[in-house]
Amino acid sequence: MFGEHRYALRTTWTGDRGSGTSGYRDYDRSSTIRIDGKPALLASSDKPFRGDPERWNPEDLLLAALSECHLLSYLHACVQAGVIVVGYHDDASGLMVEDGRGGGAFREVVLRPHVLVADASMVDAATSAHRQANEWCFIANSVNFPVRHEPTIAVAPPAGPSDARAGAPA
Repeated sequence: MFGEHRYALRTTWTGDRGSGTSGYRDYDRSSTIRIDGKPALLASSDKPFRGDPERWNPEDLLLAALSECHLLSYLHACVQAGVIVVGYHDDASGLMVEDGRGGGAFREVVLRPHVLVADASMVDAATSAHRQANEWCFIANSVNFPVRHEPTIAVAPPAGPSDARAGAPA
């Protein structure tokens, strides 16, 4: 299946304190990002750039996009490989370096997915599925810096009877 997919959103600056951008310290970096049918996303710049640390910043969103894209691609790869994933979380991190001229760039992102699989026989295939997921991830394929993976795969403990107690009447 080939195709083009278009995406649209509206970002609205909400940080006018009454004098617009009359000076670097005279405005707030806050904005609201909206996509029809989805909750609004409150955004700002990162705190070192005079932003609101309680709001999402572009660097957070880039890291989140890479992590989420890998998750979704990975789950698909696991289905195709016959791997049953029963738990997943990613402790992702990224390194951005300022260039001294007011700009900068990400140098790398490291995804650290912690995966829980249903059976020990699935560990090797679950590990290999990360490579396939990286090839399929649209976002990772769109960036010009390395996206490294440091996965951890564990086996879920055997499921026991739910709330059954030995010797208790049924």
